[in-house]
Amino acid sequence: MQRIALFPGTFDPITIGHLDIINRALPLFDKLVIGIGRNINKVPMFSEEQRVAWIREIYKDDPRVSAIVYEGLTVTACQQVGAQFIVRGIRYVNDFEYEKAIADMNRSLDQHIETVFLTCLPQYTSVASTLVRDVLKNGGDVMQFLPKEVANSLPKPTLKK
Repeated sequence: MQRIALFPGTFDPITIGHLDIINRALPLFDKLVIGIGRNINKVPMFSEEQRVAWIREIYKDDPRVSAIVYEGLTVTACQQVGAQFIVRGIRYVNDFEYEKAIADMNRSLDQHIETVFLTCLPQYTSVASTLVRDVLKNGGDVMQFLPKEVANSLPKPTLKK
């Protein structure tokens, strides 16, 4: 039986912090599905198609990684792709409390799906898609926080004075 995990998020955009979690999760599983969740409470900066394309480009040489877009419950997405695990990244202690509550709810919904937490490396704790979007919206340079495939597809920054 293959060990399949779903790494859910908005990935708007995918950052080097996300890649850190993905790359460290890969040795643990046979297949890792990056699940781009539709969140009705968020208005994305980048289209779902663009986010899927970035992931496919970044991992084009690794058949263990795929990307999907899903709506609704994460456990339902897991069931649809045959994932027995959910991967979540933790940056700070308060992330753990929030993520544990979600993991407990997911386990209540499907006892066969386990959540695996990976702590982020210290150099990535401040890298968050929300902050990257804010810097982008204000003309700042976010290239150091993005994979080259994402950075190269964005217009070059022009700092607002």
